Amino acid sequence: MDLRAIPRGAVDGYLRLLRVPLGGALRLIGRDGTALDRVDASARAAAGIVLGDAELREDAGRRREAADERDRAAALRHAAEQTTQQADEELEQRTTAAEARRAEAARNAEQRKQAAERERLARQRKAAEAERRRKAASEKAAERSEEAIEDRARRERLEQIEQEGEALEARQEALTAAEEAERLRDAAGRAKAQRKED
Repeated sequence: MDLRAIPRGAVDGYLRLLRVPLGGALRLIGRDGTALDRVDASARAAAGIVLGDAELREDAGRRREAADERDRAAALRHAAEQTTQQADEELEQRTTAAEARRAEAARNAEQRKQAAERERLARQRKAAEAERRRKAASEKAAERSEEAIEDRARRERLEQIEQEGEALEARQEALTAAEEAERLRDAAGRAKAQRKED
């Protein structure tokens, strides 16, 4: 039987007992669980040095590394959340701007359509003897105006779709960062579970 296993077990048991009150105290002052893990790792490292127990020191090192991984995962999660929020805000702003441009384009198109109609009617009233020819020319002009309006509306819609696509790409990048953070957190959890099994 390894004589160092007895003090190692005593240190482990003592630190497990201390985790509950220390964890509560750290939560009260706004510190997260990794702070408690770091305190635990430091205590194990100190005990390993005092007892001359290399296994205890190695365990402390693994615990410190796991705490570092959890901190990195939390930072990535936070960055992903900020990126997602920023992408959502940007998408909302672009959507609002696109809707305003669409409404303005519709108003302008209606005004141009009304102006074209007034012009056509004015030309008809001016020359009764050439009514049929002017009417045909006016209808042709109205068709060209309609095509130009529709063409402009299609271009504006295409611009809007491109802007929305860029915003969706930004959101996808944010979601990818969130998935990477989740993967790191899972890896840290598996490492911790592996240490518990060891």
